[in-house]
This record gives sequence, structure tokens and C-alpha cells, in this order.
Amino acid sequence: MAGNQVANTVSISNHDAFFNSIKQHCGKAYSGKVTVDNAKSDGFSNKPLIMHVRKCEENQLQIPFHVGDDASRTWLITKTGSGLSLKHDHRHKDGSSDISTMYGGHTVDAGWAQVQSFPADQYSKELFVQQGIPQSIGNTWQMFIYPKQFTYRLIRQGREFRVDFDLTTPITPPAAPWGYEQK
Repeated sequence: MAGNQVANTVSISNHDAFFNSIKQHCGKAYSGKVTVDNAKSDGFSNKPLIMHVRKCEENQLQIPFHVGDDASRTWLITKTGSGLSLKHDHRHKDGSSDISTMYGGHTVDAGWAQVQSFPADQYSKELFVQQGIPQSIGNTWQMFIYPKQFTYRLIRQGREFRVDFDLTTPITPPAAPWGYEQK
């Protein structure tokens, strides 16, 4: 590229609107609660759930998802030029990557300005099979952004998990997630 030109990632209006609706919350953190969990996992029970729209770049949002004292999860939403990608960056306390990391999916259609779906990508499917959880190859992650609520949802045959975050009341942002620099 000549001079100081920056590569622009081509995107469509629904993807841009969805991305920008989340981006407007940059720097803010919000409390959430599990509203649907048909498998009743103890990992999220009776623990504070916090999403933090921590870092916002032109083509990527980094959103740590804290579960109690567990700061191992960060959602990465990236404009790819052919849609949006959602990856789950999982880290250990020492910052090293968990064996189950960077799974997620990519949009396959325009979605809506308020809702995007991310069916599991091939990397994720292979990772799930290697880890002995082949039922997860049918995962689709969904994110919803409305003026008063952000929702993270996982669905697959026989499984639904959903966390709703209240966007009307920002809270004090938590410390950096594991593996990320404190800023």
C-alpha cells in the first residue's frame, strides 16, 4: 500500500450497525444474569457475570466475559471483509492459551442490525471432536444488541444457554482478563 493508507475492511450495513452498536459501549462494563440454561451448569450459578466492552478497534471488539473471579474468557468480534467473526479467547491465569480457545464461528448472511448468528466454523468443529465433545459441532452463537440489553446465546440441538446484560446501568469495569495487558 502506498503512503499512510490503511486497509479498509469491506462490510455491509447490518454488520456495521451491529458492530457499531456494541462499539458505542466501549470502555463500559455491565452486569448480566443467566436467563436460560436447559443443562443447568454450575459454572455460572450464583456468580457475578460481567461483560466489559474493553477494547474497540476499527475492525475488532474485545469483550471480556467475567464469571465470578474467572477472567479466562474474551469474546473477539472481528470484521473479516466477508462478514463478522466471533471467537472465544480462553486463557489460563498465567495468560497462556487454554487448549479450548479461539473456537467460534462466522456470519453466513446479513443478519440484522440488532442480531447476528455465528455457526461453528471448521476449526471449532475439529477442536470439539478432538476434545471429545462432538455434540458441540452444531453450536451456533448469537448476540443481540438493543438499547437496554445485550444478550449472548448458545444454541444447538437440545441445548440453549443465554445471558442477558443490563445496558442501562454501567458498573465499574473489572481488571484485565487473563492474558491481556492492564490498561
